[in-house]
Amino acid sequence: MSNIKNNEHKPPKTWNKIDGENSWTMFKVVAEFVEGFERLNKIGPCISIFGSARTKPDHPFYKKAVELAYRLSQEGYGIITGGGPGIMEAGSKGVHMDGGASVGLNIELPFEQGANPYVDYDKNLNFNYFFVRKVMFVKYAQAFVVFPGGFGTMDELFEVLTLVQTQKIDKVPVILVGSEFWGGLKGWIVETMLEKNATISAKDLDLIPVLDDIDEIVKTINEHYTHSQLRPNYRMA
Repeated sequence: MSNIKNNEHKPPKTWNKIDGENSWTMFKVVAEFVEGFERLNKIGPCISIFGSARTKPDHPFYKKAVELAYRLSQEGYGIITGGGPGIMEAGSKGVHMDGGASVGLNIELPFEQGANPYVDYDKNLNFNYFFVRKVMFVKYAQAFVVFPGGFGTMDELFEVLTLVQTQKIDKVPVILVGSEFWGGLKGWIVETMLEKNATISAKDLDLIPVLDDIDEIVKTINEHYTHSQLRPNYRMA
């Protein structure tokens, strides 16, 4: 407090006015929500798969994502991905191989290509707004499987964890795939967030199991739904 000085206040900051922009943005946002809800409501229970767009088809994680999506499709789930390359393509490919519902939630970016070829034509949705797209990822997912990825994957992961932790969505499986990738992050969460700073509780660690075996991942999801109903997420009321 000793550094606070009694200087005169500067004038309040102001926006550069752009006439009409806010109103038109609102209509575009509502239109994206309406289309997303109407189309995804018809598809049925799905699993959202997150992961890097940079993972190549010859990478072990790509191959594992293909196999896992195939297995989950055999269990009766559709697969939701971001619709792009890498892990997203792998998830789309796996469910496509089994003939299941392959949903692609594309975001329009200047540096990425369009939907991968394994997304069902009638289940390919395009979004301008990240936050609308995130709602669709979460609302219709019965579980989240998170493969190694970059900032976008981390953003999606921690948003889901926050929604579960704060009980804004039902507690559903959130599974991190790849102990060699996620081990360091989970260790930091335990040592720095939990033990040193107490910014989370010990029970929060139960939200992020790290698994490598495909059978165990499928079993974890199936066992969760022996006691829980399949239903769209988000308490929107």
